[in-house]
Amino acid sequence: MITIEIVFAAKNTLWQQTLTLPAGATVQEALEQSRLFHDHPEAQHLAVGIFGERCHQDTRLQAGDRIEVYRPLVFDPMESRRRRAAHRANQQTKSTRRRTLSAAARMVINREG
Repeated sequence: MITIEIVFAAKNTLWQQTLTLPAGATVQEALEQSRLFHDHPEAQHLAVGIFGERCHQDTRLQAGDRIEVYRPLVFDPMESRRRRAAHRANQQTKSTRRRTLSAAARMVINREG
């Protein structure tokens, strides 16, 4: 017998279950024996992996494996990265303007003083 864990990050909750299965059990058998599809029917056709590496449903499990059920990405990772970079560049520009303004204000103060 082997003990494995199944995890699924639903939109607002984390679903987890630990199962004890016979040696040689597959990912598909584990998912069928869990209550995942009963609790989250939308998970039936999603990709799965073991410890962050995608795998097939017929992959044999080993003791201690964690099956992860992956939801589709909400945002394109490259687009998100571009947005963060643009935001950082905008923040740096504002910071530079403040420093420049401060230097200009010091020059005016020095002239008047």
